[in-house]
Amino acid sequence: MRQFARPRRIDQSEFRATMGRFASGLTVVASLDEAGLPAGLTCQSFSSLSVDPQLVLVCVGEGSTSWSRVERTGRFSVSILAEDQQDVCVALSRPGPAKFDGVGWHATGHGTVRVDGALAAIDCRIDAVHRAGDHLVVVGEVLDLAVREDGSPLLYFRGGYAKATCSSRATA
Repeated sequence: MRQFARPRRIDQSEFRATMGRFASGLTVVASLDEAGLPAGLTCQSFSSLSVDPQLVLVCVGEGSTSWSRVERTGRFSVSILAEDQQDVCVALSRPGPAKFDGVGWHATGHGTVRVDGALAAIDCRIDAVHRAGDHLVVVGEVLDLAVREDGSPLLYFRGGYAKATCSSRATA
């Protein structure tokens, strides 16, 4: 049997710096709470998960008070932020009840919140929530979609914001 190296102890700052080498888009995960007010947070851990059935996933910090307000509704929307929405990203990354002050948004018929001007929005019903370390992996069943035809994404890379440069469009 082949012997493999033992895992080494990795410092949290080294882990974060290494993971920061992966550019990711930035999103807002949001819903209307029991009082009809917007509740949400910024999230860079978002992905499509399955085409059949149509599922997405988001990963949120287990201690997020904003997520607990969203989770109680049983639904959420993911708004994919455009490169000119850095102020929205900053506003919704802060703790507190007034996160949406000054942020353009609208409610959907699914009881979710979409950020105005986002590149795309995906309305979901919470299908499953799994604990993974200090985060929750949330699986959402897709209920509806909306897409903006123009614009570029807001990206996060090496601890800061970055711009996407695309030389051509991929075709399927």
